[in-house]
Amino acid sequence: MQIYHDTPANGAHFGRDCTLNTIRNYWPTMNKDIKNYVRSCFKCRQNNHSRRKADGHLQPIPPPEGVFELLIIDFHGPITPVSKNQNKYIITITDHLSKFVIGKAVRDCAAPTAAEFLHGEVILKYGTATAILSDNGTHFTASMMNELFTQFGIIHLYSTPYHPQTNACIEGFSATMDAKIASLCNEKRTDWDEQLPFVIFNYNTSVHSVRSE
Repeated sequence: MQIYHDTPANGAHFGRDCTLNTIRNYWPTMNKDIKNYVRSCFKCRQNNHSRRKADGHLQPIPPPEGVFELLIIDFHGPITPVSKNQNKYIITITDHLSKFVIGKAVRDCAAPTAAEFLHGEVILKYGTATAILSDNGTHFTASMMNELFTQFGIIHLYSTPYHPQTNACIEGFSATMDAKIASLCNEKRTDWDEQLPFVIFNYNTSVHSVRSE
């Protein structure tokens, strides 16, 4: 249980259901044992916080019919403290249907950083999306981003402050990411960028309710 819950590569302090689905060996009291182990985890209790929104605050937008039809791109940060590698932000792409996440720690939230990430870490590795949703920040509305969208035939959609439900997909992962990274970090929390790949890996390989329906 310790390996499949505590270690970065296998558990990253995800919850009971994720730990239960990861452990392949069976014993009669495993459900109860895992539940008690996760409940007793000090780092989880220290870093996990309730993410329940008030009823009606965030309602999901209708999902697309296939994966990579709608991606959501976002910057998270600035994060304190700055990492040992001088990274201050996390940029993520989330597939709205599958909730698959691609993310990277970066030093700034400028348009060149967003364009480099989208081109190198997403398009060239996974292919092009039908549409990408972003906020109206200049890092996503700059001409180099528009040129990239045009080059690969991607529709660029914008969220608005009046429709916060468009950000619900990202908010769910961001809250999970913050808690799990904090659980894995050193005491000074200056290695958060080194823990990020483990958190994303465990998140993507966990069973989510949206995928199991």
